[in-house]
Amino acid sequence: MQLTQHTDYALRVLIHLACYPERHVSTSEIARAYGISNHHLVKVVHRLSTGGFLDVRRGRGGGIALGRAPKDIVIGDVVRASEPHFHLVECFDDARNTCPITPVCTLAGALGEALAAFSKVLDRYTLADVVPPGRAALYAAKFLPADATTSPPARKRAPRASR
Repeated sequence: MQLTQHTDYALRVLIHLACYPERHVSTSEIARAYGISNHHLVKVVHRLSTGGFLDVRRGRGGGIALGRAPKDIVIGDVVRASEPHFHLVECFDDARNTCPITPVCTLAGALGEALAAFSKVLDRYTLADVVPPGRAALYAAKFLPADATTSPPARKRAPRASR
């Protein structure tokens, strides 16, 4: 089983935001931190925001932040929101299934049971469990590039003309 890149990025966005609860951050900051496409990240952020996981603010001083407390963001919910179909095999998708043995195959039942167990385990964990408050600063300091969270340099004022 492999989660899509979309889900991987969704989890990374939430982890990053859990490390910086005091402010809204830009998608470009997160893209730089992880070395991923800002364009793709915008789609991920949109899906997370429609799921209520993010607070998105536009304009100057805007950005994204967690939409709920980390203890209220269940990892299983995030994965299900990011993986809308979870078709492990072709026969899980009735509309596209062309497998000739579907009527007699019992493998789908076993795979369905495994998928349910996978989801059940993820439902036991929250964002607070995977990024505990004491570890957020360590994560940010150790694993993110120093320039990942820097703002653009302030514009310098022109020197005053002497009188």
